[in-house]
Amino acid sequence: MKSIINTHNAPAPIGPYNQAILVHNTLYASGQICLDPVTGNLVNASIEEETKQVMKNLEQVLISADFTLGNVVKCTIFVKDMNQFAAINDAYGSFFPSDAPARETVEVSRLPKDVNVEISCIAVR
Repeated sequence: MKSIINTHNAPAPIGPYNQAILVHNTLYASGQICLDPVTGNLVNASIEEETKQVMKNLEQVLISADFTLGNVVKCTIFVKDMNQFAAINDAYGSFFPSDAPARETVEVSRLPKDVNVEISCIAVR
């Protein structure tokens, strides 16, 4: 059985998908970008600020399903420019001070709304 997860504390989906799907004890969270959920504006003055907003949005999706970042076992990071990897990695790492999840980072040619980074995750209880 699957449960659809959506929260107003993270940006609304911009296509035919949900913010997350819960199946048994596993949460599959869709990719988040740097949209401010209140204003709908991009938060992207710097790549660090952009990455932190992405992680805050992802965290709100997790919270809405009674999960935390501590439940995350896998992340996928999509970046527009691998030259920004070090800065993205530092900002991302600040959300996982210990026991970081498994992950991959993939450079792509374009992301929704022309942002620089998108992150999705899988979390378990």
